[in-house]
Amino acid sequence: MENKTNHDSGTDPTELSEGVPAPEGAASLIDTDYVIGQDNYTASPLGINLDIHGKVFAISAVVTLFFLLLTLALQNEVEPLFGAMRDWLTSNLAWFFILAGNIFVLLCFGLILSPLGKIRIGGTEAKPDFTYIGWFSMLFAAGMGIGLMFYGVSEPMSHFDAALAGTTMENGVRTDWAPLGAAAGDTEAAARLGMAATIFHWGLHPWAIYAVVALALALFSFNKGLPLTIRSIFYPLLGERVWGWPGHIIDMLAVFATLFGLATSLGLGASQASAGLTYLFGIPEGNVTMVLLILGITSIATVSIVAGVDKGVKRLSEINMVLAFVLLLFVLVVGPTMLIFTGFFENLWTYVVNLPALSNPFFREDANFSQGWTAFYWAWWISWSPFVGMFIARVSRGRTVREFLVAVLLVPSFVSVLWMTAFGGTAINQFVGTGFEGVREAALELKLFAMLGELPLTEITSFVGIVLVVVFFVTSSDSGSLVIDTITAGGKVDAPKPQRVFWAFIEGGIAIALLLGGGLVALQAMAVSTGLPFTVVLLVGCYAIVKGLLSEPRG
Repeated sequence: MENKTNHDSGTDPTELSEGVPAPEGAASLIDTDYVIGQDNYTASPLGINLDIHGKVFAISAVVTLFFLLLTLALQNEVEPLFGAMRDWLTSNLAWFFILAGNIFVLLCFGLILSPLGKIRIGGTEAKPDFTYIGWFSMLFAAGMGIGLMFYGVSEPMSHFDAALAGTTMENGVRTDWAPLGAAAGDTEAAARLGMAATIFHWGLHPWAIYAVVALALALFSFNKGLPLTIRSIFYPLLGERVWGWPGHIIDMLAVFATLFGLATSLGLGASQASAGLTYLFGIPEGNVTMVLLILGITSIATVSIVAGVDKGVKRLSEINMVLAFVLLLFVLVVGPTMLIFTGFFENLWTYVVNLPALSNPFFREDANFSQGWTAFYWAWWISWSPFVGMFIARVSRGRTVREFLVAVLLVPSFVSVLWMTAFGGTAINQFVGTGFEGVREAALELKLFAMLGELPLTEITSFVGIVLVVVFFVTSSDSGSLVIDTITAGGKVDAPKPQRVFWAFIEGGIAIALLLGGGLVALQAMAVSTGLPFTVVLLVGCYAIVKGLLSEPRG
């Protein structure tokens, strides 16, 4: 790998290539003849500007459209196929996903504690593009919005329920879904274990996955001068071959992972918004409502896309952060306030105590939990990582590696713990304290509304919940199409907007196809399937990150 040091330190950086600013101050640029967009196809058919990477865009679009049409045409036939695929992957490869998640966490903490943490993204004199509040808002809204709304009540309650029921055996094999050894008959222990298991899925591990991808992309783009695509991470290993077919395949895997990871979230969001509208307004629940919701929200996302990242996504992210904070504050104040605050620290401690057991990839007795919950989650987070990672990279220029990793790992993790403790803890307390069975008996997508139904101002808070799901949906669709467009435009971050609109509607189309062709099972199956090859890509990328950082000046 040839490097050359850049010593330009003007406050207005010149463009290394289209859309990627040159480093400010000292940085170790990679000396390559490749120019961003050199393999692109540019044209203006029917007055629509196109600037696409011929091979990556064409193959990604054709394969995706083929999958879309096939799934819609054979809805009944594909449903059992999706179920079998998800079950086989999670039961046989759970250990691989769990082990990979542990490696990402260890790498992040290793870099935080090492001298490499002093390296600044974008060169030694780079300044941050966003304030801390703006930065944190975008990190969080892009990363986990819809998931926290969907699983904030339902997951703690599910784990609590399973743990309280205890273990069940059939032919020497456990058939229950309780985490670890369960807590049969002990409501307090079951609540703590349920919360610890939930925090495990929403804390350090997912954010370490995002942090690894984001750091790798930011380093090789803003410090090394390479295109902002996944293939750039592999330059230390592949050299100039990264611009050929090996790189095309890496980028296409990233596109498929992002599309299906996003579709899973959009499908969850649509099912929850639909359930909420039925609960509040009596609108008929079903596929027609969900399809109309996805089409409507995708159209809103299109407006946000046309507004651009600084205006559209940033403004929507900040609106959602305010709304989410208001809803969280409401639950904190009118819910069991002291229980939530004491529970926050108790849950965090129980999570730390159980972390070695929960993150153990081998010889697990709680196979249903580790395979059906943890392996699915890790695959889902990994399939989201090109999208969230690239988005975080784009908004994190000017931060040091240590500042970046601490922020990306710890801030969202703590907010996730507080959110789960408030919403999940309130729901569990409603059952334990008053015997209210509504949340336990409600469908997954209705559990949030069942919990809010026992608090004051039900109609208002439930409506805010629906709005949050919709806006998180929009920011995810907007950010996701931005990332897919960057990859399929050969690394250009300022490609024509019609391309981004195309990918936004493709994301919505996949979510519709999967919901009609098997519902939640189909969504999970495709997230796991596309997450698997990309896990291998990320593990190799860990080596490239360390190699890339070692050549950077630490001033």
